[in-house]
Amino acid sequence: MKRFSDLYAVLDETTKTSVKVEALRRYFTEAPPEDAAWAVYFLIGRKPRQVVATNRMRAWAAEEAGIADWLFQESYDAVGDIAETIALLLPPPENSSDRPLSEWIESRLLPLRNRPEEDQRAAMLAAWGELDDRQRFVWNKLISGGFRVGVSQQLVTRALGEAGGIDPAVVAHRLMGDWQPSAEFFNRLMAADSTDADISRPYPFFLAYALDGSLEDLGARDEWQAEWKWDGIRSQLIRRGGQTFLWSRGEELVTERYPELAAVGDGLPDGTAIDGEILPWNEGRVLPFAQLQRRIGRKAVTKAILAQVPVVIVAYDLLEHAGADVRTLPLDARRAALAERVAAFQAGHPTMAHRLQLSPIVEAPTWDELARAWSTSREKQSEGLMLKRRDSAYGVGRRRGDWWKWKVEPHTIDAVLIAAQRGNGKRASLYTDYTFGVWDTEKGVLVSIAKAYSGLTDAEIRQVDAFIRRNMLEKFGPVRTVKPELVFELAFEGMNRSTRHKSGIAVRFPRILRWRTDKPAAEADTLESVRAMLPPEGEG
Repeated sequence: MKRFSDLYAVLDETTKTSVKVEALRRYFTEAPPEDAAWAVYFLIGRKPRQVVATNRMRAWAAEEAGIADWLFQESYDAVGDIAETIALLLPPPENSSDRPLSEWIESRLLPLRNRPEEDQRAAMLAAWGELDDRQRFVWNKLISGGFRVGVSQQLVTRALGEAGGIDPAVVAHRLMGDWQPSAEFFNRLMAADSTDADISRPYPFFLAYALDGSLEDLGARDEWQAEWKWDGIRSQLIRRGGQTFLWSRGEELVTERYPELAAVGDGLPDGTAIDGEILPWNEGRVLPFAQLQRRIGRKAVTKAILAQVPVVIVAYDLLEHAGADVRTLPLDARRAALAERVAAFQAGHPTMAHRLQLSPIVEAPTWDELARAWSTSREKQSEGLMLKRRDSAYGVGRRRGDWWKWKVEPHTIDAVLIAAQRGNGKRASLYTDYTFGVWDTEKGVLVSIAKAYSGLTDAEIRQVDAFIRRNMLEKFGPVRTVKPELVFELAFEGMNRSTRHKSGIAVRFPRILRWRTDKPAAEADTLESVRAMLPPEGEG
């Protein structure tokens, strides 16, 4: 635990990539493999389900510190982090633990789940008594499920590659999918032999940056492949060893949730891995993402939902062909092989041919013509275009230069701030989570339409927080309604009908574009104008 806590401190205190990578490399070189496995698990963002309720932790800490609950709350408001607040308020520790991280997790943390409250309390007090301030803080983070530190998975894989003398891409590949932290896993992760035995393992996804320059800056038009950017679930369909695996970009195995796509995989030859997009599809056209949301998260897929929201996979790229990793081949070569593979499947399985589709290339010889095609994106239920260099390899993670996403401008509305609640972490003492409304002119009232918490500067956040504190109307748990005076321009990617908001509308990916200090609340958008932006009935 001490070594891991020291690592956390270094990572948290520096913004220099080289310092972070060196600290990680040194840790992975020196730590026992069973500890290193758990460190990787936490550092790349995985975590076990919370084992002790936060309200219990704060009550025990306040009791141990001998302070009233109101003083704990004031301390939390000032610090903004529950784990740090507890670590600071507890009596000074007498010890510093030398127990390995794996023992703390496997013997002390995980067994607490579902234990009686008195057992949890005794275990937590004992742990706090064995740990110094830095270790307590990290322990509290792990217990509460709130462990985060400023490193990306790419930095972790880079450090692991340097520690083991192996290609970071191989490390990234091995970290995909289901695995449990153990010494055996870490030794496999660092093995020099890059042949993986796990036939289900997907490849790391290659991601694009948003286009931030002009089209002409990219060079000649004929050097780039253009495809529609669809709003679905990025996925990999894999056929190996006579089995089919469907993975989401979130590293979740979703084969059983999409049986019609599992059937597609069963019709592919062994040694095939396709990168594509799961889309809701009916009568030859893509449906809005809201339809796909009806299937996301369902563990039991009924015949009714299969009929109501059929799906297809639109194939973007071929990552494995005849059992060989072809990601280093140029895009043109991979595309040609992918087209042959899709055509062969469609010819051999006519009743399922529509389930596997080749992503269409947008034919536009000049940048101007491509821009005109891009302007029709919303009509096709597309988010815009993907631009891919024809000679590009399929990389790992997000890299600049070879792939760009050119999204259409978002929808925007002017809405009124009607409620707020405090944020989390460093924003715990400020009202930063906002609810916005538009006017229902028939009833003469504001109805909620969206929640957003990003888009304002720190200075603006402080100004809005001061306004909220001066103009609170009612309290509903942590939520405070406020006098409807402030207007903000919101952006969002799409909308659908929903009972979640009083407006009957839910927007997708809402965020704040700007504070409309020039506009009074009476001039905010109306429910009627927002409804006019909805897709036709039955599509949203």
